[in-house]
Amino acid sequence: MPPLNASVIPPPRRILVVGVADMVASNDPGAELVTYSLGSCLGIVIYEPEKKVGGVLHVMLPDSKIDPAKALHAPFMFVDTGVPHLFHTIYNLGANRGKLIIKAAGGAQFLDPDGIFNIGQRNQNSLIQLLERNGLRLQAQDLGGVSSRTVRLDMLTGKVSIHCPGSQPYYL
Repeated sequence: MPPLNASVIPPPRRILVVGVADMVASNDPGAELVTYSLGSCLGIVIYEPEKKVGGVLHVMLPDSKIDPAKALHAPFMFVDTGVPHLFHTIYNLGANRGKLIIKAAGGAQFLDPDGIFNIGQRNQNSLIQLLERNGLRLQAQDLGGVSSRTVRLDMLTGKVSIHCPGSQPYYL
């Protein structure tokens, strides 16, 4: 038993980086999932607190119909193909559908000041409609605006932190 004045140093966190048009899921409570630089892209986070199973998806575009061949090779690029993959992966890791916590960030009006393409808004709409069709909803969100965001999921606690350049991180 350590002396009463001894410091207990927690083990190092295992950082799992989610790239653009990528997805990472885990059941490792010692891990932290992180995705960087969400502009018009969405960072979609699913977490099941009882089993400590979660995942982060970084999607770029709302609809795979613009390039079905690309969607076959890169399903995480699109909301309509990436989100189902994320859910199936979470379920395969033992998550209970009734206990899922779903959060999202991003969808900024980014590199499109005149709103010609509205990719961020279209991504948001696509996600919300997909969830609604499946009887699900976002428990928390940080969507829109004009700032990029970094999203982190702590697999032990389920806390989702957001960091925008020039501001302090906060929990979603």
